[in-house]
Amino acid sequence: MKARTIRRHIKESLRNLGRNGWMTFASVSAVTVTLMLVGVFFVIMMNLNKVATDIEEDVRIRVHVDIAATEEDQQALKSKIQQIADVDTVEYSSKEAELDNLIASLGEEGEAFKLFEQDNPLYDVFIVKTKEPEQLEKVAKQIEEFEFASKVKYGQDDVNKLFSFIKTSRNVGLILIVGLLFTAMFLISNTIKITIVARRREIEIMRLVGATNSFIRWPFFMEGIMIGILGSIIPIVLISTLYTYSYDYISAKLEGHFIQLLEMNPFMYQVAGLLILLGAFIGIWGSLMSVRKFLKI
Repeated sequence: MKARTIRRHIKESLRNLGRNGWMTFASVSAVTVTLMLVGVFFVIMMNLNKVATDIEEDVRIRVHVDIAATEEDQQALKSKIQQIADVDTVEYSSKEAELDNLIASLGEEGEAFKLFEQDNPLYDVFIVKTKEPEQLEKVAKQIEEFEFASKVKYGQDDVNKLFSFIKTSRNVGLILIVGLLFTAMFLISNTIKITIVARRREIEIMRLVGATNSFIRWPFFMEGIMIGILGSIIPIVLISTLYTYSYDYISAKLEGHFIQLLEMNPFMYQVAGLLILLGAFIGIWGSLMSVRKFLKI
């Protein structure tokens, strides 16, 4: 396609958008609202997935060593655990270290537990990390069979509840997003339909003088793309601004924790790219629906 022809299509598309100002505004608004909701949902879900991954990767199996176990018994138990194929690392934590960690985690309330320093009721613990989080339950059941493994904990129930919540949220959100996308496509389709009806005589004349189908279609496709991209600008600006403030605030609260939000760069560029592509896709699809159904060329 020649540059002159492209310029002509762009001018024609801009002229059509101006002629149908209110419908253009309605279509751009629909795309804006849709992409705003899609963008917010995407940001939330991506961060929830990261939190879930961080939690999953941080889950460890805690093996409480029987109080009656001697040092040799502990070493034998550690050796058996290390021999399990799915085990990645095994760390030892004495009952003194466990008490110190408990006191530190409780802050001022933990001061009362210092009374147990003389007669520590806690267990020595082996902290086991598996090669894959999905192997936790399998490995834990194997360790339970070992001698001197008094108790085996790994918090899998809490992790499963978190993943179940994220899965449900994702499915509900996807249904809402699909509905919103179709609403935006419908409004864009109607905008272009009005343009086609208003220019029906002009299109017939263009056909009579030999204009090709693609020559007639292109302005409508470009009109749809412009509506879609215009509708993505406000969501990108608002979401980027809100995420910047949210990231700074939440990151300060989570400082020192293993859970962190996704970094601004490149995450916000990925979100912006996604919204522009979705906007363009909505516009193209909406215009395609109109051209096929109403223009019939």
